[in-house]
Amino acid sequence: MCGISGAIRWPSALPSTPDTSTALTAIVRRMSDAQRHRGPDGSGLWQSAGQEVTFGHRRLAIIDLSEGGAQPMIDTASGVTITFNGEIYNFGEIRRELETHGATFRSASDTEVILKAYRQWGIDGVARFRGIFAFALWDPGARRVHIVRDPLGIKPLYFTRVRDAAVGDVLLFASEVRSLLASEIVPRTLDPRGVASYLWNGFVTGPETMIRGVQLLPAASILTIDVDAPAQIPSPRQYWHLPASGDRRYTAEELKEELRRTVAMQLISDVPLGVFLSGGIDSSAVAALASEVAPGSVHTFTIGFDVPQYDESRYAQAVAKHLRTEHATVMLTEHDFEAQLPDAFTAIDQPTFDGINTYFVSRAAREAGMTVALAGTGGDELFGGYPTFTALPQIMRAGRWIPQRGVAGSVVSGAVTAAARSGNAVAFGALHMAPPQTRWGKLADVIRASGDLAAAYQVNYMMFTRETQHALTTGAVHEAQRAQDYGLNRAMTATWRQRANDPDMLHAISLLELSGFIGERLLRDTDAASMAVALEVRVPLLDHVLVETVSGIEPGRRFSPLGKKQLLRDCALSALPPGTFDRPKSGFVLPIDTWARQRLQPAMGKMFDDTALAARIGLNGETVKTLWRSFTAGRAGIHWTRVWALYVLMKWCEEQQISR
Repeated sequence: MCGISGAIRWPSALPSTPDTSTALTAIVRRMSDAQRHRGPDGSGLWQSAGQEVTFGHRRLAIIDLSEGGAQPMIDTASGVTITFNGEIYNFGEIRRELETHGATFRSASDTEVILKAYRQWGIDGVARFRGIFAFALWDPGARRVHIVRDPLGIKPLYFTRVRDAAVGDVLLFASEVRSLLASEIVPRTLDPRGVASYLWNGFVTGPETMIRGVQLLPAASILTIDVDAPAQIPSPRQYWHLPASGDRRYTAEELKEELRRTVAMQLISDVPLGVFLSGGIDSSAVAALASEVAPGSVHTFTIGFDVPQYDESRYAQAVAKHLRTEHATVMLTEHDFEAQLPDAFTAIDQPTFDGINTYFVSRAAREAGMTVALAGTGGDELFGGYPTFTALPQIMRAGRWIPQRGVAGSVVSGAVTAAARSGNAVAFGALHMAPPQTRWGKLADVIRASGDLAAAYQVNYMMFTRETQHALTTGAVHEAQRAQDYGLNRAMTATWRQRANDPDMLHAISLLELSGFIGERLLRDTDAASMAVALEVRVPLLDHVLVETVSGIEPGRRFSPLGKKQLLRDCALSALPPGTFDRPKSGFVLPIDTWARQRLQPAMGKMFDDTALAARIGLNGETVKTLWRSFTAGRAGIHWTRVWALYVLMKWCEEQQISR
């Protein structure tokens, strides 16, 4: 696991000179140095003979700790060169197949396997890889660079095109947005579309980012740059798609075997490895499968709190005891949280209301001596564990009910919408309080969704009601909101609606969860937060072959009973007592609600009083203050996530010195 960066230059735009080479090298070095936290074990910088390509690399050594695994790596026979972030879990299997074709290897690394696979099968060989990866590969014969991202988008990759007087037209890419900013040639200019997306979602949905001109490469995509063509960025090509229901049918027994195979594959490591164990079904399933595959050698760890209602470490300890793992609990107090919060904010690559959760867990894993950690991410999305799987069908029914009643429905819909707008006007005006942002506060938005599953999904997860979002914004951000469709750009909305048309509604919801909550938020949060402490996080339940297998299970078997994830229990947790998980579902959540009203209140209040900063971001400072006042007054329907999201956005823009 590593941090990669690079510059791809179109030579026709500006002749190559020694000065050009020096400038490009300096740019990539600055980007690479900004990712030192991702790769403390080594660094490398490489430039092609014609200065078309410059690659940077920061190394976190996981497999083949010798210098044989150092990058950027060159295939001496062809000159093909790669900078690679991630792991190819089935590299041993691919290596053996390549050897039957005559390939020879000088290292034990998976990086070299990618190079040899490219020589054998071309860039389409990426379809053979099972892993988490983002890489850039230079083919000097074809004079092309292929930039590639893994099927589920577990490892991020950002890029932008810049015109600079010293180097001409270049495409810059990196594992982090902040790395691109460190180049010193990417303007620190806010993208109003990113702010608009954030205010709906609590994170920025791709391909846009919070920085104007910087894009996120979509999951399962290949971006190919021809350095001899005109200076332009073509559309990425997708090489894998989330599976529709019934593409192929699998049995529960086949799923069980695939779960074992996937976890066994992801236990490969030349450094200490453990399992995040919250005590819930998903993480316990991964820990149980790991213990089954490698009995007696599994380490587990969890995080505990000094706020009793949030502390579930006892459940993790009980599971660890049954599985006989070597278990550690790291306690986090309110004082620890406040002391470590500056580091947690530094770990945020783009604003996100939820990312610091993973930072504290990752830091705990590092303190427990781990360099690699397996997580149970994906279980709820694949097996129907979230309330979304029951809530969305209800929203769909509510959305259909009113429009089906013709004129009367239109009157009711209009009345509710008008009432919502009136409520906002009163709340933000005379009462100086914000209206509810949850449940009934969203009723007007539920009606607008009108039976559209993708829209209903976005309404279910929206941070602020549509009226509140409009009250929160000014200028270009306000206009960007109007151009978006339920917090998404129009192209993404079309893609999600296509997925939502799957014949099986529960599978359609699963696809939306994998696309949205997982693909656009949780995986990117996890990457940034974990790599901030040089920890590699692996997510076995999101292996793309396993996703295909789960998608092929008959829906009645896969999802029933909703919320229980019984199929996953049957396949992975039969060794645990049946009543182990018979308790209300709760995710891992920091006690921010409590802390925001206590120790953090002065710092947050000061930030929300900064109307100049709010205006620079495109926020209405008075509305921001009203939301904060409503939260501290305990007004119903103003959940802590709403004010926390605004606080993170404002703090990130301040620290990154972002301008409009």
